[in-house]
Amino acid sequence: MNATEHPTAEWTIQQFREFLAFDHPYRFLIHDRDSIFSPDLDREMRDFGVRVLKTPARAPKANAFCERLVGTMRRECLDYLIPILERHLKRILKEYVIHFNRGRPHSSLGPGMPDRSQTELPASLHRHRLPTRYRVTCKRVLGNLHHEYGLAEEAA
Repeated sequence: MNATEHPTAEWTIQQFREFLAFDHPYRFLIHDRDSIFSPDLDREMRDFGVRVLKTPARAPKANAFCERLVGTMRRECLDYLIPILERHLKRILKEYVIHFNRGRPHSSLGPGMPDRSQTELPASLHRHRLPTRYRVTCKRVLGNLHHEYGLAEEAA
């Protein structure tokens, strides 16, 4: 998707057309009542098979999940990095989204990851000891701003 300082309803519709042009898994679009989300956009979304859900009028807490995500991105990422160009900002956010979904624990998941890429952890005799033949790995994220830890089997 592109970015603009002054989005219009037409611009927003075009962004969704380009984004949803091919097969997609999306079933819902939740949006507020901003003018960039016009009735034309809602019709276009229905044509793409996406159900539009509008947040209630005068209900500031209705956007709480989106606001929480935006705040988390700002606090954990953008408060520490200064994007130079729009392309640089997109690259930073793309890497952060991958980290957010695959490497960052979410307390609501017990803690767990929304998109768990690592298979089930091997059993250990004691919960505070590493399983036999495994070592802890560390992956640097966003230029060492964050780290993702995992287990890797040691070579025989």
